[in-house]
Amino acid sequence: MKITKLFQRGEFVITGEVGPIKGAVSRDWRVSPSCAQEAWHLQDFVHAVNVTDNQSAVMRLGSLAASVGLKQRGIEPIFQLTCRDRNRIALQSDLLTAYSLGIDNVLLLTGDHIQLGDHKSAKPVFDLDSVQLIRMAKGLQAGHDITGHDIENPPDMALGAVVNPNFEPLDLQLLKMRKKIDAGAEFFQTQAVYDDRVVDEFVAKTEKFGRPIQLGVVMLKSPQMGAFMNRNVSGISVPRAWIDEIGSVDKADRKKKAAEMMGRFIARHKDKFQGVHIMPLGWTDVVPEILEHAGISVAAAR
Repeated sequence: MKITKLFQRGEFVITGEVGPIKGAVSRDWRVSPSCAQEAWHLQDFVHAVNVTDNQSAVMRLGSLAASVGLKQRGIEPIFQLTCRDRNRIALQSDLLTAYSLGIDNVLLLTGDHIQLGDHKSAKPVFDLDSVQLIRMAKGLQAGHDITGHDIENPPDMALGAVVNPNFEPLDLQLLKMRKKIDAGAEFFQTQAVYDDRVVDEFVAKTEKFGRPIQLGVVMLKSPQMGAFMNRNVSGISVPRAWIDEIGSVDKADRKKKAAEMMGRFIARHKDKFQGVHIMPLGWTDVVPEILEHAGISVAAAR
């Protein structure tokens, strides 16, 4: 199922996100990896599930293997592919392989830098950037590789991209967004955003772009997490009010409080977007509560 078909029908598209395990899985999947368990929590409440690609530059099970495993079990994946670890030969090969194995949706990203992860001596690749990656994927759809050579059976996947509403100056980020659209991006998911003012400015400046955008939200689990993100995560700002509110309850109550806070935020802004992308960071079991607080019917994903 190409996610773009849902956007074309005017549906409010709900997606979630899981990270593959740091390890291998049994070949028959009788022992379910945690990413599958998290996805099963989501499957009745979302249209599709993003599968991250060595997120934060931490080595894990490959996104493609996890995506195919979920697809085989009736959970629609969005295969994430980054430029950090592969050159253009490998990137093209992985896209062709993904399509050949039944993957219909891909999110194309630059990728977090090596220094954020657990293999700091690894050599980053970044042969292409995200705009070039999208253009290359579009070329494969048109029947040729990045060098112009014809390919057999061109892949037909929905091509997604990311955009950061928090970036300053915003106009530079919107220039890059326009380049991604020109390269072939068909839908966007935003990076995590928490500030109402940031959302409103971003929406006002992107209405003319003519591409569906999902509001991206990351579960704020603790005040320490908010402070860490403000110090260390480039392009994301967590307002003091968010940090104070999540810190106002006991640790045992933070999951419920986080769901309430996320739901309220989505409720305020859902009518400005064509969908929402929820990044629960393992707390997939509270996604139904988030949607309830947001006033989004569970049936919307089915």
